[in-house]
Amino acid sequence: MGSADPTVADSTLALDAMAEKRFGLSRRDFMQFCATLATTLGLPAGAHAAVQQAVEKAKRPSVIWLHFQECTGCTESMLRAEHPTLERLILDVISLDYHETLFAAAGHQVEAARKAAMAANKGKYLLVIEGAIPTRDNGIYCKVGNKTAIELTRECAADAAAVIAIGSCASWGGMPSTDPNPTGAVGVNKIIDKPVVTIPGCPPNPYNFLATVVHFLTFGQLPPIDKLGRPLFAYSRLVHENCERRAHFDAGRFAIEFGDDGHRKGWCLYKLGCKGPETYANCPTALFGDAGAGTWPVGCGHPCIGCTEQGVGFAKPIHTLAKVKNVEPPVSYPGIVENQGKGVTVGAAAVLAAVAGAAAGATAVFSRKLGKSNEQASAEDGKPQDRTGRV
Repeated sequence: MGSADPTVADSTLALDAMAEKRFGLSRRDFMQFCATLATTLGLPAGAHAAVQQAVEKAKRPSVIWLHFQECTGCTESMLRAEHPTLERLILDVISLDYHETLFAAAGHQVEAARKAAMAANKGKYLLVIEGAIPTRDNGIYCKVGNKTAIELTRECAADAAAVIAIGSCASWGGMPSTDPNPTGAVGVNKIIDKPVVTIPGCPPNPYNFLATVVHFLTFGQLPPIDKLGRPLFAYSRLVHENCERRAHFDAGRFAIEFGDDGHRKGWCLYKLGCKGPETYANCPTALFGDAGAGTWPVGCGHPCIGCTEQGVGFAKPIHTLAKVKNVEPPVSYPGIVENQGKGVTVGAAAVLAAVAGAAAGATAVFSRKLGKSNEQASAEDGKPQDRTGRV
């Protein structure tokens, strides 16, 4: 057998050292991360090699990140992700050239950096928008650098290679757009004509955003989306379908009150207002916060509020029952342990027989008249009837 090619071995060692230095990961952990991203995106077997090459060698795309009407929860969630720490990885996978929250500079320096990055990467940069955009009174309710959110969005989107709306606020208006919506808040897709990839959630899972960016790095285009602009790899299945409490739903085992026996046993939260049956998201499988098993709202015992779904999150009260999109149990679902009856009494049986007899007699008369004209039926009853059917 021939010996291994020393050039290949040296190249592998160099890549190992680069991954460890650049990302703070061992080569093994980095490969595992690439494989996980490929699986998350639903890519075929072996695609992790392409993801690996893109992350390691592709030129980092410039990212312009705008903030409008929001709580900064999307950014905060990203910065708190671990395994690996997302702040280290995301700042190495992309070139974050403008981000108000993370910038050390302020004022004119920040705006100058944005314009310089846009000019140097014209037609190639990614535009990420966090927060809803107010439209009432010409958008005066949100300004940055003396420009309205509407003006900034259109200016930055004009030469962007792709536009990503992160969070429910940017995706469709989110919390700021709830009634009475005093500022006329809307999502990014209502402001610009370009296609917008939406990653809803309040906040969204940071890995859904990262996987979307890595798909762009690997294939030069954003991942397939649904009619609302959501990546199919993350938003094609109902929360209900992959929920660990689904078996209890199918068996009719529901928590009725917070803290009751069913709630403590982990039964389905449908009757507590869980919106999982009408909400598309990968929360049960991707989990949240890198804190171990069960780290998502339903896993922790709270109903899903449908934060990724327009018309559900921030629109339907938490206690309102969800509209189940596949199987809908009746509100009067029987209890888990029904009380056993003691049998019918003689008096009740007599009443029941009388009622049943009367119903049977009425049914027989009705059945006999089926198919007969009004005149025939009236003649059999011995009652006169005019041509209009009145007796």
